[in-house]
Amino acid sequence: MTASDTQRDEFHMQAALRLAARGLGRVAPNPAVGCVIVQNGNVIGRGWTQDGGRPHAETMALEMAGPRAEGATVYVTLEPCAHHGKTPPCVEALVAAGVARVVVALRDPDERVNGAGIEILQKSGIEVVEGLLANEASELNAGFITTRLHGRPLVTLKMATSLDGRIATATGDSKWITGVAARRYGHMLRAQNDAIMIGVGTALVDNPDLTCRIDGLEQYSPIRIVADSRLRLPLTSNLVAKAREVPLWIVTVLGNDKDRLQALEDLGAQVIEVPANESGLPDMGLGLEALAKRGITRILVEGGSHLLATLIKDELADRLMWFRAGRIIGGDGIPALESIGLERISEAPELHLIEERRLGDDLLESYFLRN
Repeated sequence: MTASDTQRDEFHMQAALRLAARGLGRVAPNPAVGCVIVQNGNVIGRGWTQDGGRPHAETMALEMAGPRAEGATVYVTLEPCAHHGKTPPCVEALVAAGVARVVVALRDPDERVNGAGIEILQKSGIEVVEGLLANEASELNAGFITTRLHGRPLVTLKMATSLDGRIATATGDSKWITGVAARRYGHMLRAQNDAIMIGVGTALVDNPDLTCRIDGLEQYSPIRIVADSRLRLPLTSNLVAKAREVPLWIVTVLGNDKDRLQALEDLGAQVIEVPANESGLPDMGLGLEALAKRGITRILVEGGSHLLATLIKDELADRLMWFRAGRIIGGDGIPALESIGLERISEAPELHLIEERRLGDDLLESYFLRN
């Protein structure tokens, strides 16, 4: 393969990755996949996984290409599925279409696939190239991969603070620490995740809606989740009031008052009970496992300080999106994080900086947490 061939393949795979990104926050529990079909240098088909997880990207692209797909090259960001579910396997559709070559960015870690799709293609005489832009594809579907490998969703922590790490003044005033551009970006993050989670303390203080308030994306508001050990969330709160319009899930401990639980469910909330940890709060490891079993692959955690600290301390957080405003509040302000019980610097979690981005007068720093 020449350098120009590699450049051509990368060009089309990058296009497939951009298509796949359109499905983030909309396709769970399925992965977000993109597909581009090329014949004689021309794109004849393109598709991405549709809302709810189907039709799959390959199906959409093959439908666009029609009979022209025979002898074509297919670029797909994740190994085509090989198992029968609610739809037939994508590998069967590719074989039936008579494609000549399939370029796969990433092998599917799902135990029902994991190489089986590639094997079927190869046994059918189709050339398969595997691993092109695998890192980019892996990052795009980090949520799906995390659920398959670790049994829990990808957890991204979001903090919006002053330069000295405060989220509010001593009186609790917090609107607005960051500017318009940063807040709009935060709403875009909501649309790219399957769920938003907060602690009940934040819900009581802010009475938020936790919806996506960007023109054109309102319908993509994710599931709202509240960690609430004693079901303190008011029945009159904004979250409960909109529970029939935008799903509301409450993660709580076992043994709460049944009448209170029933009242929340009668108003449209779904209550998920998990065992308590040593502090009497929901065991978030078990809570995240329960959420993954319900199809959640990506969670954006927006607070509060106890919940964020717990997820860091228990090594359950994968990413940190830190919005920092050019303000200083001082030591009497409310910190973004409660204690995580460190005694030595060597015990502090290590963060790897991914990206820095200027949003108006604010700075967004994106980190991997090294668990």
